[in-house]
Parts: sequence; C-alpha cells; structure tokens
Amino acid sequence: MVKEYGCCGYHCPSQNLVNAFRTVNGLPDFDNYNTIDIGGAGRVKAYTIDPRLLHTVAMDSLPYKYKADFLFDGITWPRQPESYGRFMSMKETVIYDSPCYQPVNPWKSDSKNRDVIRIDDVILWKAEALIQLDRESEALPLINQIRERAAQSTAKLVDINGQPTGNFNISLYIDGTNCTWTKEFAFEALKWERRLELACEGFRAYDLLRWGIMAETMNDYFAVESTRRAHLANARFTKERDEYLPIPKKQIDLSQNLYRQNYGY
Repeated sequence: MVKEYGCCGYHCPSQNLVNAFRTVNGLPDFDNYNTIDIGGAGRVKAYTIDPRLLHTVAMDSLPYKYKADFLFDGITWPRQPESYGRFMSMKETVIYDSPCYQPVNPWKSDSKNRDVIRIDDVILWKAEALIQLDRESEALPLINQIRERAAQSTAKLVDINGQPTGNFNISLYIDGTNCTWTKEFAFEALKWERRLELACEGFRAYDLLRWGIMAETMNDYFAVESTRRAHLANARFTKERDEYLPIPKKQIDLSQNLYRQNYGY
C-alpha cells in the first residue's frame, strides 16, 4: 500500500461481491448480477449502483476514505493484485491522518472501535424473523428503512470537483409497483440486503450457514470466480463437512471419546 500505510489487506472484496451492488431500476439484479463486471471510476458510472459499494470497496481512481484528492491505485496498493484482485475493503482501515492511527514501523495500527452489533443488523434480524413467521408485510418497511438510509448516504461520495463518484440509483421496494412482495421474494430481498449492508464485516458465512445454502452458494461462486482469480482454480465446498471446522484430536482424547469428530474429517 502507499507509504502512509503498512502492508496487507483483509476481507478483500471479490468481483462477485462488487457486481452484487449493481442495480436495475434501483433494485438488485437477483438473477443476473454476476454477468456484468463493474469496478473502477469508469464502470461505476457506466452502470447504476447502490452507493454502499463505494462505502465498502476501494477501487481504481476513486477517492479512498472520502478524501477526494487521495485516489486508490489498484495496482500498487493491494497485496498481490495479480492473485487476489485490485479491490480492497474500505472498512478495515481508518484514514492515515486520523488521530487514532499510529504509523509505527514495521506494523502500523490504529485504535479504532469495532461494532459488536449494529442497529442495521438488529433491524434485519427482526425482518428475517417476521418473514419466517409469514409476516413478510411487516418486514417490508424494515428492509426499506435500511435502503432509505443507504440512498441518503451519498454526500461524501464525490470527487475533487464535488461531483458524484458513481451513478447512484437505489429504490425502495414498493409492493405491486416494482415488485410482488411474496414471502419468497421478501426472503430474497432480505438475504440481499444483509449481504450489501454488512459486506466485508465478517457475517456472510454465518448467514449462509443459518439459511442452509452455504454449499450451493459457495460452489456457484467458485464456478465463476475461479475464472477471475487463479488461486481459486481448484476450490470446492463439500456439503456437510466444510460448514464446520474439525474438532481437535486432543479435545476428543480429553473427553475420553465422548466427542465425535465432525463429518468428513
């Protein structure tokens, strides 16, 4: 990364994730989102996007951490861009001139606070529970509350001339107008909202596990993302094994074989 920062990057955004922020008439493109690759200053203006993309992902020639004259370079900033891509998380670092940032070599660090639970997460938990209770109509305003906040989040997403850095277009769900708010559709919208709102915060795997769709989601992801990232060429997910870690043999021995090893290990 540039001289103001140290090395390394975490929660490196995938092309799949970046593509998920593209919108059609202000709504996510559930079925075809991953057929168009976006990223960089040009393509986030060529296509309409959810503004949360530029709060989440650092990409070529766009302001980093809302500093209009501090542009991200996808070649020299990321660690091994040829392997892991030219995106970085906007959520893992603070800006270099923040009072909590300490540029002490060789490892640079900061004392930023971490959210254990965000109100957005709680609101979406409630929406998910309502959908599962067949009360999807009550979940609609909750999901729209999150989307409305996102739509109003563009003030800092501007270039050095004060112009928007992306072609932002995010709409609320309106039953009977731009969608049919069935239980099935509501659950798809909920899953999408959690992915976009909490992207690069470490929740995605737990959501997929809870929903029982981890294996199919990961293998669909590998099928396409492996054509973009060489290190994923042989990646695969084995259902009923890879959802869990193996139990250490020492713990099995200490339990006098009361513990049984997880499936597949």
